[in-house]
Amino acid sequence: MEDFVFGKNSVIELLNNKKRNVSKIIILKGAKDSKTETIISLAKERGIVFQFVPKEKFTKFSKDAHQGVVAYVAPVEYTELEDFLNKKKDGYKRVVILDGIEDPHNVGAIIRSAVCAGLDAVILPSRRTSLINSTVEKSSMGAVNLIDIVMVNSLSSTIDILKDRDFWIIASEAEGKDNYFDIDYCGMNFALVMGGEHSGISSTIMKKADFKVKIPMSANFNSLNVSNAAAIIMFEAFKQLLKNKNL
Repeated sequence: MEDFVFGKNSVIELLNNKKRNVSKIIILKGAKDSKTETIISLAKERGIVFQFVPKEKFTKFSKDAHQGVVAYVAPVEYTELEDFLNKKKDGYKRVVILDGIEDPHNVGAIIRSAVCAGLDAVILPSRRTSLINSTVEKSSMGAVNLIDIVMVNSLSSTIDILKDRDFWIIASEAEGKDNYFDIDYCGMNFALVMGGEHSGISSTIMKKADFKVKIPMSANFNSLNVSNAAAIIMFEAFKQLLKNKNL
């Protein structure tokens, strides 16, 4: 089954990365901007069919802000958990786990931040969380092609495996015991768990957490979007790692 990747930046990243098979690209007839030229050049380089089509061909994609470019691709390739864990890496591994995040825009934004903050993988369950689709890919600006995406059947079992492999589990919650910036993220493998927009982190997962961290709020107004909260914590870890040169 084919999926679609929308938007010029996302398609350019897709073509540069070469991880996924692209069957064809449709481009709005008359487009002449530099990003469109880059897409055409990359498609030619990879031998991928591209077609210039009238705007009517984009009608069914109108809600996805296609920007006049749509690539037809095979579904994203998920990485097996054991394959990820067995990958050799200098230093410690850092991952983010999505527990029940249903909005694909939030999933895409978290993946984008994870790549920018130097995390190694995003782990999501096969149920109760938005899987990778065209909306997630566009929201991530193509970052789904730059990081391991691990899909698992059970987050609880996965966390047990991670703990057995010397990962520390850090759960983000509004009533957490520690401020997120008081955790020492250096010198350990860690998995940051972010909960769903409505239900938060499940009680089963929360019980397995080694740390429960909060983001202090002004005037007791707790309204941060989950993708914003994830970015804040991931970049605190990145800042500490940069400061200690422990990347």
